[in-house]
Amino acid sequence: MSSAIKLDELRKSFGPTEIIRGVNLDIKKGERHAIIGPNGAGKSTLFHLISGRYNLSGGHVSLNGEEISNLPPYEIYRKGLSRSFQVTNIFPILSVFENVRCSLMWSEDYKYSFWHLVDRERKLNDRAAEVLEEIGLTSRQHVPAGVLTYAEQRALEIGLAAAGGADVIMLDEPTAGMSHSETDQAIELIRRITVGKTLVMVEHDMGVVFDLADRISVLVYGEIIATDTPENIRNNKAVQEAYLGVEAEHA
Repeated sequence: MSSAIKLDELRKSFGPTEIIRGVNLDIKKGERHAIIGPNGAGKSTLFHLISGRYNLSGGHVSLNGEEISNLPPYEIYRKGLSRSFQVTNIFPILSVFENVRCSLMWSEDYKYSFWHLVDRERKLNDRAAEVLEEIGLTSRQHVPAGVLTYAEQRALEIGLAAAGGADVIMLDEPTAGMSHSETDQAIELIRRITVGKTLVMVEHDMGVVFDLADRISVLVYGEIIATDTPENIRNNKAVQEAYLGVEAEHA
């Protein structure tokens, strides 16, 4: 199976402090891959390096066989990688529908053609309506995104990450701050919208990780100490000592 994301000796330093220390990782196309680790392990930094928010200090990042090291985020997005953030990242004043439509404009080849009257663009609006149906927010489409509940905002952001047609979707803490019932709904949403796509996620909730992931990588102090199936990660003594501990025994 070919690679969706491949990292070769990836490194990132801030001044004299090395945060990511020679990470090698091969995530296959169509795989649901979770990256876990203790606070401060470098998980979000790793996401930022892959998605172009940070420049690399060393190493290489490839997307679908093409090197994307140090490309700006918008170019990486155009090549098929979309991501969410730990902090909800939406346009709060725009309606839910308008948020989705904005995320669709590039993938539907509107680019920056400001002369288009988007309210008249049936294909674009129909696709936005489909996305809203997929993420369960049709009844909220005319509401300003900023007044949605927290769980609804996270669902919207997950939908935005998937809406543009990217074949690799990266989600950073998608269920953080959710109740058990909201988390269950988010898991089903993520599973539904990533069918046929590659999913890479950072997540602290081990229930979510073991439920969704095909493989798990454990990042500790900027180094991956294990990559394996959920069952093998659960039983890995080094992982238990470094991170999972009692959770691994009862998850």
